[in-house]
Amino acid sequence: MKHSIRRQMTAIFIGLFVCILGAVLIINNGFLGTYYLSHKAKDLVRTYHEVDQTLQEGSLTDLSVMKEILVRTERGNIDIVVANSRGKAVFSTMPENDPRMSQMIGEVLGQNIDPDTVIEQSDNFTIYRTAAESGVSDVEYLKMWGIFSDGSWFVMQSPLASIRESAALANQFLIYLGTVGIVIGGLLVWLLSRRITQPIMELARLSQEMANLNFDAKYTSEESDEIGILGSNFNRMSEQLEKTISELKRANNQLQKDIEQKEKMEEMRNEFLGNVSHELKTPIALIQGYAEGLKEGVNDDPESREFYCEVIMDEADKMNRMVKNLLTLNQLEFGSDEVQFERFDIVGLVRGVIASCDILIQQAEATVDFVADEKLDVWADEFKTEQVVRNYLTNAIHHVENEKRIEVRIRQIGDTAHISVFNSGKPIPDEDVPKLWDKFYKVDKAHTREYGGNGIGLSIVKAIMESFHQKYGVRNFDNGVEFWFELDAKTENTSLH
Repeated sequence: MKHSIRRQMTAIFIGLFVCILGAVLIINNGFLGTYYLSHKAKDLVRTYHEVDQTLQEGSLTDLSVMKEILVRTERGNIDIVVANSRGKAVFSTMPENDPRMSQMIGEVLGQNIDPDTVIEQSDNFTIYRTAAESGVSDVEYLKMWGIFSDGSWFVMQSPLASIRESAALANQFLIYLGTVGIVIGGLLVWLLSRRITQPIMELARLSQEMANLNFDAKYTSEESDEIGILGSNFNRMSEQLEKTISELKRANNQLQKDIEQKEKMEEMRNEFLGNVSHELKTPIALIQGYAEGLKEGVNDDPESREFYCEVIMDEADKMNRMVKNLLTLNQLEFGSDEVQFERFDIVGLVRGVIASCDILIQQAEATVDFVADEKLDVWADEFKTEQVVRNYLTNAIHHVENEKRIEVRIRQIGDTAHISVFNSGKPIPDEDVPKLWDKFYKVDKAHTREYGGNGIGLSIVKAIMESFHQKYGVRNFDNGVEFWFELDAKTENTSLH
């Protein structure tokens, strides 16, 4: 890769090393002389204290003391002359005929020291910088003179190498060393950077697999550094993406099911229209036939005409009730009929429905037993609840047989009101029970036609109870059938949640 991380890391290292080397060369040129002079001055001061300590422990006439002083001065490349109070040299590291010794003593005795050359000064010594003629070239010295603790005075000097020459040599050495360091360091960075770039390339391959929706590929390295953390995050991201895509697929499947459900509902709608057409066909045919009979005067006697008119009115009433029930069912199923939850007494409501159906009960020659407490408040839509009770009760009246007994019971079970309507008679066949709540379904079509039923009443009950989010159902007994439903009887209304 043209712009790979390995190339960039190597270039950054070389550039950084070159900058550091350049900075060192600049600092070396600017401050090496000052540092070198300060270091030499510290050597003189250290030698002064060491010689002074040696003199405190012995005399210059002692051979061991003289040997100790020579060792210390040779170590620091320092010449020293020690003289007594009369100016006579009592100890020197130079021969007596060496012109440097007389020059050193002469400078001190003549006080020929330029104040501008003084580097450090104290009560016991003065350090200064000077140059002396050597016959071949000028040699620069760092000199020190002063008094030891025993009263003798001294002169020390140490030659200063050419600072510029030393700096040039040091810079030359640094350039050689830096060049070698840059080459070796660049090679090492190029080789060792593979440890970083290899996991990154693995992450790149992993991202490519993820782009191809292959979530089985995982980051396998076990480093605990930043790249290892990134790899772990890649694995978690892969798992999360796999989970999200799975959820999207499930949502897509659900959408497909919803589409199929919509198509099924459309089929049900067509079936519904077919059923409505079928249910209306008979009353319309009867109305049409009897109306034509009246028009053509098939029977002129008043009793026949009255019978014809009653049939027409009865069939028209059945059609009217069917249309009303269909409109009610349509509003409930498509949510256009808003549910108004309120608190009311279910016992009083059921008692009122029973009273309003008294004529039908008498016509069926049935007896109604109402078992309930004096009062039980529930949360529901009062008008729709009355429709449920009325449908259950009229259904029981129309199908009551045997001992002609109907039992309406209201019980409170915890926070729930359980309302049931039982009628004696024949149980419903088991294969018909699941279909009772379907529109236009009739178990006994001849009997249903006899009392004018259209198979919509229980469908309305189903729609109302589902809008309440409450349970409902039917039970078969040996001597009859019981239809039931439940309502919320809690102190506070929770049906809205």
